[in-house]
Amino acid sequence: MTNHTSPRTTPRQAPGWYAFLLGLLLVLLGLVIGVGGIWLITLGGSWYYAAAGIGLVFSGILMVTGRYLGVLAYGATYVFTLIWALWEVGLQGWPLVPRVVAPTVILLLVLIAIPSLRRSDPQHSTRQRGLATALAVLAALGIGVTSAPWLRPASVFAQADTQEGPADPAAQAPVQPPADDSSIAPAAPTAPLTDRNSAQEPSADSESDVVINPEAPRDPAPEGQSAEEGRPALAMRETGADWPAWGGNIHGTKYSPLTQITPDNVDQLERIWEFNTDDLPSPEAEGKYSPENTPLKIGEKLFTCTPMGKIIAIDAGSGKEEWRYDPMVPADAIPYGATCRGVAYFEVPDADPYDACATRIIWGTLDGRLIAIDAETGRLCTEFGDNGMVYLERGLGETVPGWYSLTSPPVIVRGVVVVGAQVKDGNAEDSPSGVIRGFDAVSGEFEWAWDMGRPGDTSQAGPEEVYTRGTPNMWTIPAGDEELGYVFLPLGNSAVDYYGSNRSEQENEYSTSLVALDVTTGQPAWHFQTVHRDVWDYDLGSQPTLIDFPADNGGVPAVVLASKQGDIFILNRETGESLFPVEERPVPQGGVEPDYLSPTQPFSTYHTLAFPALEEEDMWGMSPIDQLWCRIQFRRSHYEGIYTPPTSDQRWIQYPGYNGGNDWGSVAVDPERGLLIANYNNMPNHNRLVPRQEADEAGLRAIYEPPADSEGPLGEAGPQIGAPYAIDVNAGWRVKYTGLLCKEPPYGGIRAIDLATGDTVWDRPFGSARRNGPFGIPSMLPVTIGTPNNGGPAVTAGGLIFIAATTDNLIRAIDIKTGETLWSDTLPGGGQANPMVVEVDGRQFVIIYPGGHHFMETPISDTIIAYGLPEK
Repeated sequence: MTNHTSPRTTPRQAPGWYAFLLGLLLVLLGLVIGVGGIWLITLGGSWYYAAAGIGLVFSGILMVTGRYLGVLAYGATYVFTLIWALWEVGLQGWPLVPRVVAPTVILLLVLIAIPSLRRSDPQHSTRQRGLATALAVLAALGIGVTSAPWLRPASVFAQADTQEGPADPAAQAPVQPPADDSSIAPAAPTAPLTDRNSAQEPSADSESDVVINPEAPRDPAPEGQSAEEGRPALAMRETGADWPAWGGNIHGTKYSPLTQITPDNVDQLERIWEFNTDDLPSPEAEGKYSPENTPLKIGEKLFTCTPMGKIIAIDAGSGKEEWRYDPMVPADAIPYGATCRGVAYFEVPDADPYDACATRIIWGTLDGRLIAIDAETGRLCTEFGDNGMVYLERGLGETVPGWYSLTSPPVIVRGVVVVGAQVKDGNAEDSPSGVIRGFDAVSGEFEWAWDMGRPGDTSQAGPEEVYTRGTPNMWTIPAGDEELGYVFLPLGNSAVDYYGSNRSEQENEYSTSLVALDVTTGQPAWHFQTVHRDVWDYDLGSQPTLIDFPADNGGVPAVVLASKQGDIFILNRETGESLFPVEERPVPQGGVEPDYLSPTQPFSTYHTLAFPALEEEDMWGMSPIDQLWCRIQFRRSHYEGIYTPPTSDQRWIQYPGYNGGNDWGSVAVDPERGLLIANYNNMPNHNRLVPRQEADEAGLRAIYEPPADSEGPLGEAGPQIGAPYAIDVNAGWRVKYTGLLCKEPPYGGIRAIDLATGDTVWDRPFGSARRNGPFGIPSMLPVTIGTPNNGGPAVTAGGLIFIAATTDNLIRAIDIKTGETLWSDTLPGGGQANPMVVEVDGRQFVIIYPGGHHFMETPISDTIIAYGLPEK
């Protein structure tokens, strides 16, 4: 009888410390991802994370016990991850990062553990070793997938070219906007949509979301005298050698006809001079500076306004200070931020040029004063108002420092200085009025007040009178038309942005509207509303741009109006009628105010900067864990696309958020090439209406109330006193601990649009990752990610776009034909300001005041820089 015995086996050894610790890490990661994945499944989300979590736990346990099979188990999980990632987002660079980079790094760590596992598990086979080699190849493939230069983040921008609109604008007139009681009317039908890129011609006869004010007389002057005779049109300084207004001119085109700097020589630009304003934050103002200033250039002088309202005249050729005036604004007057976007320049008609204040600088301060000073000497124009000042708190009623502030330059049309103001958002329904006022540019005498709560009454508020409180304000930059005698006012929202049921009918009519106001009468000629019953803080921030719109029968005087929700409208300048149909489309209903919301909203068929609605796979992060967390939050949030109604029982997603598409930096127009240049943001907000009791317990206080004893748990929040809810806003929807955004990049871009058709010519992500990273740590990666941006462009006849705006602290020169960046320079502070293009002694300069921005988290600076070509 033969005795059969089993073959001798080598006893298994304990794994080395490296493999053991790596196995523990995989188990922990697997538990976190697996449990989170199960939660996501219960919310209706992806099954990947639960499956991947199981794979990680299984492979980790095998490695902890010293089994070589753990390497193969992780390899299988990795292959599954790679297939899932490519299936979900394809070959898109940035979306692949959180899906593939961290698993690839772990795969490399697993491969390093192979020698240790071979010693602890001598029973592994040759086949297993071959599979491990294949894993190494996969690791190299994974690294290549996420770093290949041809994986451009711009691939997502192709979506913007698929927007739809009517093929025949003239044949498809838009639906009329709802009346003030439209919230109870049935939704209007929507016209069928076709490819927006098909041939379109503007329809001068098309109806639009515009209201012609029947009460606004066009002949308010004494009988027999026309409005034009009462306030004649004045000559405007040309843009070229000079930059006489914030947007280049009062039309806001931001276009320079200079041609010395071109795509061929722009790479030779160098700094000609630098000037320091010496206005940096005091301890009381730390964390509150956002200058956003664009200087003016008149003759040989540059006029700049610092964050605290100091005016400095600088020799434009040398950068030497000539004079300065300090209005002594106290730090407690700072509202949201210390901002002075610019000043206005005025030449007194028929004045002797040697007279005092024949030319003057007029601007508003954070503490509510309108001031005029001599442009030659910097001395107060004593005949203007009360010894050079007009005190705008008259008629406002009760207010406190920082509640009512002037942050943007006034516009002067036919000798009338037109001013609005920033009324600090989110505090109370009983806020100071958003009244618009006109003052004589020579004497400072009151001309009129447009208070929407007093229709037809343009008189000044008496000693005991108060302009209607809580009405929509104009905090941004208006535009003007000397020939028509109109000023174009982009209005914001009511004092409480995210709740509307308590608003008056006048507020409902004018909020988030462009208003054409006759400067002779102070009466609105027409207005065009871009959002009905706005409860999303979609106030109009972009300066309107006045152009001659190209048409077969010659140019049509028009207004370009860009909105925060992304739509760009083209309006007839005299009537307010849209040159392209405006469609009233049904939008989501419900939320906390189902009886207040408008059932439809106006959408432009000319062009939109908006992107398709968010989906779960659009969530992002630096790793699978925070991407999983963002996916869970997405599934937990209320979201039905654009105009999702605000909710209180759960957070709701607002996309785009209140700082995108186009904001105060505004658009620029190249009339020679027929191009409209728009930079924009592409980020959501993550919001919740907070019930009043919860807001009180969290310590939310209005600006006029004493601060709470301790800081509450809410983020960027406003108390909204008078409404049943406060508001909690997560601007940009950032992950609390890493500081990264939940939505995948790009977060911002810049686009060239064919002015005549509204078609996209090119579209680029805008801004690099060099100053962005998790936990606020700059990555220093010179990789285009498309950052948030704040500020706008200047374009030139030489074929260039000059723009800063991004959070990477760079100023760029971009080829206007292709969108290619041809030159850049690192700025000493954040470039959240519009550049200007001027000429000094025959030499073209590009000048910018990169003052930084507290909200954009860019460094603060007091430096003004002038760039030019080397002298030959």
